[in-house]
Amino acid sequence: RNIRNIDPETLMKYMSFVFQDVVLFNDTVINNIRIGKQGATDEEVRAAARIARCDEFISKMDKGYETLIGENGCTLSGGERQRISIARAILKDAPIVLLDEATASIDPENEVLIQEAISELVKGRTVIVIAHRLRTVIGADKIAVLENGRLIEQGTGAELIAQNRLFAQLYNIQQESLGWTISAEGR
Repeated sequence: RNIRNIDPETLMKYMSFVFQDVVLFNDTVINNIRIGKQGATDEEVRAAARIARCDEFISKMDKGYETLIGENGCTLSGGERQRISIARAILKDAPIVLLDEATASIDPENEVLIQEAISELVKGRTVIVIAHRLRTVIGADKIAVLENGRLIEQGTGAELIAQNRLFAQLYNIQQESLGWTISAEGR
């Protein structure tokens, strides 16, 4: 169905979002996660937090799930904020998940935990990923490459690499940059 013909409020019930910039409120951890599903029990929230790999850092907080996290989660790291956002999406349990640069600004320690949490979130769902880090989408069932708002390529990662167009060029550049190091030689 064309989504333009679906009431936006109805459509939003079927979607969860995980954005690069997470919005958190000056409230408790549990209430920030509960935004994903109003009326969720404390146990449902805690279960979503465990799946999203939040439980360990929350248990270290002074008041655990009842800890105030400050405006926009100022007491949390970027990775912790991102995992709270993933816990919200897990709690909502929507059939469609939109990940918008969800791993773009993550420190290496949190990246593995976030990737694990996202792997749990996307099971059995339709997932739309917006990403500039192409290694995060290379295994997708279908990749759509946009340039200046226009669709210029689509296919699997292997198909796009074989076509050797924009996707392949960008992917190869990113792969090369993974091996770069800073050297003191030549000073």
